[in-house]
Amino acid sequence: MSKIFDDMFNFNGPMDADAEFIPLITPEEEETMNNQDFPEELAILPLRNNVLFPGVVIPITVGRDKSLKLIQEANDGSKIIGVLSQKNSAEERPEFADMHEVGTVAQIVRLLKMPDGSSTVIIQGKRRFKLETPVQSEPYFKAKVSYFKEAKFPKEDEEFDAIIDTMKDLALRIIKDSPNIPSEAQFAIKNIESPTFLLNFISSNMNADVTQKQEMLEESDLKARAMKVLEHLTAEAQALEMRNEIQTRVKQDLDKQQREYYLHQQMRTIQDELGGNPQEEEFKRMQERAEKKKWNKKVAQIFLKELQKVERMNPQSAEYTVQMNYLDLLLELPWGEYSKDNLNIKRAAKILDRDHYGLEKVKERILEYLAVLKLKKDMKSPILCFYGPPGVGKTSLGKSIAESLGREYVRMSLGGVHDESEIRGHRKTYIGAMPGRVIQNIKKAKSSNPVFVLDEIDKLGRSNHGDPSSALLEVLDPEQNTEFYDNYVETEYDLSNVLFIATANDLSTIQGPLRDRMEIIEVNGYTVEEKIEIAKQHLIPKQLGNHGVKKGQFSISKKLLEFVVEEYTAESGVRGLDKIISKLVRNRAKQIALEEEYVTKLSLEHIKKVLGPGRGRTKYDNNETAGVVTGLAWTSVGGDILFIESLITKGKGKLTLTGNLGDVMKESAVIALEYLKAHADWFGLKQEVFENHNVHIHVPEGATPKDGPSAGITMLTSLASLFTQRKVKKYLAMTGEITLRGEVLPVGGIKEKILAAKRAKIKEIILCEKNRQDIEEIKEDYLKGLTFHFVTNMKEVLDIALLETKVKNPVSID
Repeated sequence: MSKIFDDMFNFNGPMDADAEFIPLITPEEEETMNNQDFPEELAILPLRNNVLFPGVVIPITVGRDKSLKLIQEANDGSKIIGVLSQKNSAEERPEFADMHEVGTVAQIVRLLKMPDGSSTVIIQGKRRFKLETPVQSEPYFKAKVSYFKEAKFPKEDEEFDAIIDTMKDLALRIIKDSPNIPSEAQFAIKNIESPTFLLNFISSNMNADVTQKQEMLEESDLKARAMKVLEHLTAEAQALEMRNEIQTRVKQDLDKQQREYYLHQQMRTIQDELGGNPQEEEFKRMQERAEKKKWNKKVAQIFLKELQKVERMNPQSAEYTVQMNYLDLLLELPWGEYSKDNLNIKRAAKILDRDHYGLEKVKERILEYLAVLKLKKDMKSPILCFYGPPGVGKTSLGKSIAESLGREYVRMSLGGVHDESEIRGHRKTYIGAMPGRVIQNIKKAKSSNPVFVLDEIDKLGRSNHGDPSSALLEVLDPEQNTEFYDNYVETEYDLSNVLFIATANDLSTIQGPLRDRMEIIEVNGYTVEEKIEIAKQHLIPKQLGNHGVKKGQFSISKKLLEFVVEEYTAESGVRGLDKIISKLVRNRAKQIALEEEYVTKLSLEHIKKVLGPGRGRTKYDNNETAGVVTGLAWTSVGGDILFIESLITKGKGKLTLTGNLGDVMKESAVIALEYLKAHADWFGLKQEVFENHNVHIHVPEGATPKDGPSAGITMLTSLASLFTQRKVKKYLAMTGEITLRGEVLPVGGIKEKILAAKRAKIKEIILCEKNRQDIEEIKEDYLKGLTFHFVTNMKEVLDIALLETKVKNPVSID
């Protein structure tokens, strides 16, 4: 009932002071009205947005030409007209078909001329009628009608009485709770004596659309109409109650905020009197810092906008803290601030040589970068990825590069990171939001061109929180990282001057697009000789300092260092060696602390006593057994030698493979056997030999998984030796992949394999011709005592590897 009585009590038209305007009727008047005779032919006035009920007085603004003419003639005559509601209020020129059939006879109470030129007519409903036959449409509507016999109030009906009473109470409650309805409306409701008029009165003025009101007008059963009105009033009362509750809560919140604002204004005034507002002082300091920043115009505008926003906030609100943290980050980031590069190439070379022994290719690439930077002055930094086994110094290289360049050094470990927000940051609307770790480290470095080490990039994970390796694509692309977007910073940051260095142990786990953005530099494992030098120059002095042992209290010979490396470590790097040396130095520190007698120079017996028995290394044995050939293998801890053993027994040509072999290695064995069958005539073997014998190939240390194609030529040599019972050349090892056509293909890990062969006292090595280039890249010092045979096909391999001499006690194969 949001418009109830608005027209009645808020009517502002020009009326005479003594105008007779009585909205309410008595039961006697209602009885007279129901019995009054009206003409069978009525002039029809269409209403757009209202429905007239018997007894109810409403004002109507008349603007259409037909309606004006009708009202003027009726006002001059009988003042009786028929009122019908339009089905569609938007229809400007309605016809009879556009009007409802049931309407109300109305009497014109007063016609008023308004200041804007329109006319307002006050009419009172008298009796319901039904449209029967249209008579005319021009100059206004006329029709023949039939009148309803109005139902009388059902006396002694307690249910109807209860409905009417409830309806009146609800109407009074709505009037009381609604701020839009004048309080005089309660007086009107209370003074209506007739239940039927009360029903008509509330139906006319309640907040319902025209269709609902028309249904109520057409309803002849008073009790049914009363139930419809009661349902509508109940829904409106509930909605009004809910709105009032919401308004009350909002008002309370506003009152609380206004009170807090008032108190804060008082505090501000008091603080100003005492010597300044801390918040304002902080804002002033921020503004001063911002004026010194070298950021661009866009960032400056963002900062100013956010600063103005936080100045208007309540310092006690949670959002205030978020905004202040955001502004602090913008101020602390080194926008356009760069450390000056030290481009002394010779100095850089000395620092790299001082900190790292070996790693010549890596050092050369770093010096190349410095040389280009020196000549060009300005260049996009490359993305270097140091790839190699653990403990070879990949991460520590970053520190040396930073020192040689004179740049800041930051390191971000990516191992186990599986949330994209770790790279890109969270939006600051989230609780506990923070920038990504890239921006955090740039802030920590206080420079926009640090040496930034992305450690263990191959250990990145992924989860339902996104793929961080995909987020790194933008960071590590020189074409994109000029505008790196962090979700927390909410603007671009230039990373193109950062020297990113990634480290990885396994390239296969790095996404292809990410790997493509980096320059892969392989950091190979160290040789025994290199490890000895690293121990002497770096590890021993470091551990002596860490344990408080003086240089003159501990020494170890080069020969014993070699023994320690070979017997107690199995790695490509020197991390394990560092731990072994630490153990030896700790033992010496204990001897010194307990004032025990000791010899400064360590002995073999003392080392074995402290470290326990050594693990021993695989050594070359002999060539007295047919089918046993020495192969070369690459492992994650460096190179090693392995033996391929084969055995033949009577059977039906079955091939058995053991030793925890992978699929590729099993395929190499099958290829080797098939190739030997196809070329049995080389050795004077008949096909029946293969059909009547089972072959068993085994690779010792069966608990260790082995895979790869590089044992192909070794397996073929083993089978050839087995079936011919010829000896394999002494102190010979080999590595290479084979094809069914008998070609020998190159393999990887040559440096590690060569060093393993040398440690095992191997003297000759068979390699693919295409691996000659790998040998040329190895220092000559490491190749002393080794003879290399470069081959292209299996015929050459067998000619070199197999001797004409047969083994002792050969197995008879026929």
